[in-house]
Amino acid sequence: MNSLPLAGRRVLVTRAAHQAGKLSEGLRALGAEPVEVPVLEIRPPESFGPLDAALAKLDSYDWLILTSANAVRAIVGRSAELGRSLVQPPCLKVAAVGESTAAAARNVGLQITFIPVSYVAESLVDGLAGQTAGNRILLARAAAARDVIPDALRGAGASVDVVDAYRNVLPEAAPGILLQALSSGIDAATFTSSSSVTHLKEAAHAAGVAWPFASIPAISIGPITSGTLRELGWEPAAEANPSDIPGLVAAVAQAFSRMASQPVAKVES
Repeated sequence: MNSLPLAGRRVLVTRAAHQAGKLSEGLRALGAEPVEVPVLEIRPPESFGPLDAALAKLDSYDWLILTSANAVRAIVGRSAELGRSLVQPPCLKVAAVGESTAAAARNVGLQITFIPVSYVAESLVDGLAGQTAGNRILLARAAAARDVIPDALRGAGASVDVVDAYRNVLPEAAPGILLQALSSGIDAATFTSSSSVTHLKEAAHAAGVAWPFASIPAISIGPITSGTLRELGWEPAAEANPSDIPGLVAAVAQAFSRMASQPVAKVES
């Protein structure tokens, strides 16, 4: 008998293809079969103008806020395309939402001044609001992201420039891959961001699959993602704490410990 807590369970992984590895490995280590259906694809912003202008005057900012490893990769890549290295000016402090974002930033030579206790926008705002009044802040993020960070920091007296470093789009192949995955049955769906929720719903609609997926628990990486799930009619069965990939893997295991006798669920298209 296999004693691994997720033995035999098929778990949907919705991360972008280049980021799915760590989550899939964590699930596999507990006996699960990760079912990767990437619903996010990273593409350049509609215009590089605002990002280029910000990178050209990086030394005029007091803070650079990075909300994801994708943002780090985007600004490093764009800097290289412009023929310059991303060098941190002496006056510039860097804040990163989460250890994975911080690690990506350190890997390209940036020194991190601040990481919030919880890896969500609200926690970053709480930590920075008291020390950024009168400061100039550059926020490099995904297009169409929530305005929690810039609105709150402006309210606290900071000047914030928001630039789109990249876009999250739904891959063209996602609906077909999703339909194939669901036809074989899955036991749970994991979500690492609000975008992964909205994009999976879009893929399901395109594939002709009812939303939310009947009898399949949704496992969320944190409160913001959980809120998006609820807004779209899918109550999370569990939420990671802390809000990171190891926490999400643990949340999946905890969810199944409460329903260990539940049989494999399938979705009919």
